[in-house]
Amino acid sequence: MNKYKIISLIMAAALCVGTAGCAAKNNTDTVSSGQAAAVQNAETPAGAQSAETTAAASGTGKTAGSASVSADSEAAADGSEFFTDRDLAQTADLTGAKQIEAEDGKTVQITEAGVYVLSGEASDFTVRVSVSNEDKVQLVLDSLTVTNGSAPVIYVESADKVFVTTAEGTSSLSVTGEFEADGDTNLDAVIFSKDDITLNGTGTLSIDSTGHGVAGKDDVKVTGGAYVIKAAGHGIEANDSIALGGGSLTVTAGKDGLHAENDEDDSLGWIYVSEAALSVNAGSDALHAVSFLRIDSGRVTAKAGEGMEATYIQINGGTVDITATDDGINAGAKSGAYPVLIEINDGDVTVEVGQGDTDAIDSNGDITVNGGTIHITSGMSSFDYDGAATYNGGTIIINGETVNAIPQSMMGGGMGGMGRGGMGNTPEGGMGRGSKNSGGMGGMFPGGGSEQNATA
Repeated sequence: MNKYKIISLIMAAALCVGTAGCAAKNNTDTVSSGQAAAVQNAETPAGAQSAETTAAASGTGKTAGSASVSADSEAAADGSEFFTDRDLAQTADLTGAKQIEAEDGKTVQITEAGVYVLSGEASDFTVRVSVSNEDKVQLVLDSLTVTNGSAPVIYVESADKVFVTTAEGTSSLSVTGEFEADGDTNLDAVIFSKDDITLNGTGTLSIDSTGHGVAGKDDVKVTGGAYVIKAAGHGIEANDSIALGGGSLTVTAGKDGLHAENDEDDSLGWIYVSEAALSVNAGSDALHAVSFLRIDSGRVTAKAGEGMEATYIQINGGTVDITATDDGINAGAKSGAYPVLIEINDGDVTVEVGQGDTDAIDSNGDITVNGGTIHITSGMSSFDYDGAATYNGGTIIINGETVNAIPQSMMGGGMGGMGRGGMGNTPEGGMGRGSKNSGGMGGMFPGGGSEQNATA
């Protein structure tokens, strides 16, 4: 599936998938919307960006190890290339929408594009979306409460995209037992989608899971609404990407809070945060991406084993507050499509790490600081890097002391670090290697900023 494609043709009514099979089961209802599928399939990228820009958003055309992908438009600079207007719309057009009341032991199969309003209280109730890969479905949760034993509450088997929109009020979805597979498909989340899914709305959604909270095999987006997710596995898991463009999320996870990983394409598996309020308490990583992790604005509060981990981490603004028992911010070589780099251009970043072999900011490659304010509390190591450290601007405060260098930390202290072309004292010692270049690989993904490379 081409990511972030512009829909240039209004689609006709969808084909009904699996109707005969549905009719054979008395606990399964097949429903279709009275709304015209052509209207419901319409979707316009926010900012009306070009096809070339949206292709860049997905990494298409990117050359590994170079800054060949850049976005010069204003839309790219503010991150809107990640979202369509319909992603960002927090209410649904209910004209002709189909009303569905939850019933115990019932599976409702949706086979046509349209808007469906779900309400009521039930146990072992599943909405299964099986439409053409050209069709969009919008599910409006209107005070829906469902408790299942072994199946997702929402299961997207096929679609172009599904929107899960919360109406005013609170909806609650939970799975309390062990998930059961659907043939070869390992169903493991309360909301499980094989295709793109967007969560938005004006209400509150509570998710409680013995597996993952939300799982998407393509892209998962959140642009509005309030979410309280408790999961034994990952809070939100996606193969291709997780993009937060608004809303409030409180995530408690036994594994990672947010986890993005694609086993077949290492340019995917990325996380983007803008205008969202995200609070994570996780047993492993708060945010884990294979390729890149980019924060433009909003607030991220994390308490976890590691705060955030990816190959390329870029912070352009917002507030980041991390408390970690291991490393706070960690860049490792998980993807060959991006440089191993931590780049901080703006924002307020606070990192506190525990005792032992821990680093507040740790890169297996380079670290570049161009701006912002960094507060570090660490009894052992504030910065650790295997490549180059470039300090061009901003404020760095380590254990209450403002420093003029990025130190290379060593156990038990050591020599003062070098900063911006000269020697500078640091609270913990260590060597810091400066660079005359501005550093950063901002052009590697849309809206990334500088395309200059950090140097050794």
